[in-house]
Amino acid sequence: MILKAIEALNEENGSNKSSISKYLESTWGGLPQGHKALLNVHLAKLRDNGELVFWKNNYTKRDPNAPTRRGRGRPPKSKDPLAPDTVVASPKPRGRPPKDPNEPPRPPKVKTPNGSSRPRGRPRKIARPTRGFGGTPIVSVAGSRRPRGRPPKMKAPFTEITV
Repeated sequence: MILKAIEALNEENGSNKSSISKYLESTWGGLPQGHKALLNVHLAKLRDNGELVFWKNNYTKRDPNAPTRRGRGRPPKSKDPLAPDTVVASPKPRGRPPKDPNEPPRPPKVKTPNGSSRPRGRPRKIARPTRGFGGTPIVSVAGSRRPRGRPPKMKAPFTEITV
């Protein structure tokens, strides 16, 4: 039905979905409610099989003399079976190869001084004396730190008022 509709419409640049749908409704009348969804499915099948060419939102019948058009992207790999005399190497195994049990053990690494007495990496943070929450100075002791987060709310001392 779709191929007949495209032939009958005979538009120069091909026919779009809506014109094909209108032609089918006017010619065959009582079509099912899901007619447009079915039309989409069948147009996609015909396009994938190569019976129709989809170009600039229009569908046309494939010209048998026209050269094939290469689509966008990388072309798919051929699925031809290999010749019987072809040897295929097994894929690489995953992960680190196992150690050879016959190999002698390596000697342990000896640390060599690099000329400075400073240890590697980022230096440790040195605590500095800071002022406390009440304004009194805090003497920092190595290893003690100020607690994280917001300091506790200081409550005013309760004073009795006499009248």
